[in-house]
Amino acid sequence: MLDDFFTRAILAGLGVAAVAGPLGSFVVWRRMAYFGDSTAHAAILGVAISLAFNASIYAGTLLVALAMALVVSALATRGQAMDTMLGVLSHSALAIGLVAISFVPQARSDLSAYLFGDILAVGRADLALIWAGAGAVLTLLAWRWQRLLTASLNEELAMAAGIDPRIERLVLSVALAVVVALSIRVVGSLLISAMLIVPAAAARGLSRTPERMVGNATLIAALAVLGGLTASLRLDTPAGPSIVAGAAAIFGISQVFRRG
Repeated sequence: MLDDFFTRAILAGLGVAAVAGPLGSFVVWRRMAYFGDSTAHAAILGVAISLAFNASIYAGTLLVALAMALVVSALATRGQAMDTMLGVLSHSALAIGLVAISFVPQARSDLSAYLFGDILAVGRADLALIWAGAGAVLTLLAWRWQRLLTASLNEELAMAAGIDPRIERLVLSVALAVVVALSIRVVGSLLISAMLIVPAAAARGLSRTPERMVGNATLIAALAVLGGLTASLRLDTPAGPSIVAGAAAIFGISQVFRRG
């Protein structure tokens, strides 16, 4: 079954969807959209470094994404003009990554694959890494669930309960870096944050509890993967953008049925 490229693409997309729902919910609750952009855009620099040193794309992307996530997490404690600061970091990281990758000749022809993903080229080793990483992140989120949820919804209540919001922010930073590294082959660095935010935003208006929102966000992400890949196959459109377009379509429909 895994010899079929479309089957591998579906399994890879579902692996990302499984973790995009829960983590994306935290991104929405904590209003971390720019945070996700900064981390995802830095992934291009990780790609350039990996190719320059003939190293694993996943390893290089993870290290750079983790470094950016830690920098952004540290800056978040200052609390001053964070939207501007994150905007600067996000676009600067992308620009520096694109400049760096221009010095790697073998990467120039595949640049769109790193920006928008190349899910149809996913192999067995990629599948193993995606699902192993997704399992690790889901285990981490399940282990810290109550602490993460309390710190996300009310930091003052979290501190009163003996929970340090900075530690929970660090946990989310690490999880986000791992998901960015996993998703680079699926939707690319420009669309990773959309895959986190759009399904969770669609689920928010349809859910009464945090747990239901996580479940709905995961389901929506999975439907976007299946619908996007099917549309890509039939209409000959780019797979990564088609997946995000599918999520956006579901978001639009969800607004009609959202709870008040």
